[in-house]
Amino acid sequence: MIQVTHLAKAYAGIPAVSGLTFHVAPGQILALTGSNGAGKSTTLRALAGACDATSGTVSIDGLDLQRDSLAAKQIVAYVPDSPEVFPDLTVQQHLEFTASVYGIVDSAPRIESLLSRFAIWDKRDSLANTLSRGMRQKMMLSCACLQSPKVLLLDEPLSGLDPHSIQLVAETIRGFAAEGGAVVVSSHYLSVVERISTHVLLLDHGRQRFFGSMDQLRTEHSH
Repeated sequence: MIQVTHLAKAYAGIPAVSGLTFHVAPGQILALTGSNGAGKSTTLRALAGACDATSGTVSIDGLDLQRDSLAAKQIVAYVPDSPEVFPDLTVQQHLEFTASVYGIVDSAPRIESLLSRFAIWDKRDSLANTLSRGMRQKMMLSCACLQSPKVLLLDEPLSGLDPHSIQLVAETIRGFAAEGGAVVVSSHYLSVVERISTHVLLLDHGRQRFFGSMDQLRTEHSH
């Protein structure tokens, strides 16, 4: 579903990520791990087409992200670390706007279901700029799920969430993958990442230090 080859991104000549090569198949959940400044957010932005790669290629479901940008982006949902919201729209209006943009017909039942699933039903008439960080995260994840994407890209989706919401989001991620979706997620909650992820990409100062399955990672670190 996702194929990345020799991906590099530099800002003002300073490398943010260099030489990343990895893949994510349908049903897999890839965790991006590494310290702050390791290149996790840049990698996700490059996969989402939110920034142009300096070199290398990214393919989404067989579509080259540079040549077939629009078609590739239509099957990707990306939730950044600090998602931008429309301050004058309510929670429900955000989902209705998403349905309109993606041409989703008869969206009302799905919107109602997502509001309930993410425990934001009682916030549906609240303006987005009045929400806590955790509530905004759940709202944007609801919008992402409404799109029915093939690829889900999540930058620190568990940040600011209470333990119940962390479990809820983790279950949503696992469920999405179980239905054949491909997920890339970054998080500082390594214990949770270990429970939900099938594969790991370890970054260090923008360079790839490890890519493989969770089992491979456990084997290597057990010695």
